[in-house]
Amino acid sequence: MTNANTSNARPFFYPNRTLERARRALICSSFNLHLFQAMIAQSVPVMAIAGNSGMEKGYSQRPLTELAVDNELFWLIQVGVLRREVDGQGITDSFRLTPLGRQIVERYAQHGKWDTPTWRDRLYNSLSRWLQLPF
Repeated sequence: MTNANTSNARPFFYPNRTLERARRALICSSFNLHLFQAMIAQSVPVMAIAGNSGMEKGYSQRPLTELAVDNELFWLIQVGVLRREVDGQGITDSFRLTPLGRQIVERYAQHGKWDTPTWRDRLYNSLSRWLQLPF
């Protein structure tokens, strides 16, 4: 197991398999590292990511529909990288990083970009997403 270095007093421990699945989901996503760096500081709403707005802010390489953004973000929630933001009224349309997501994003922030996903990364990510498998 690997220790997550967070600002909290109590560290989180994740199995290497969990870390690898989360890393693979992030680098295979349609989103740039810049989006997740923004999520470290604040929650980001779907409409800031969708369409031309997301591309202009450096969140994605190309404009994405709201449905595409929602589907990608939902997958990252399932993997454990993101969570929906909650306010006094309930669940919102904004997202933040989980401690697992923060650990991976902070590691990549040192390099300034994602690794280029290999064909194997893309295959495993697609299979686990399609079949809902934990690998």
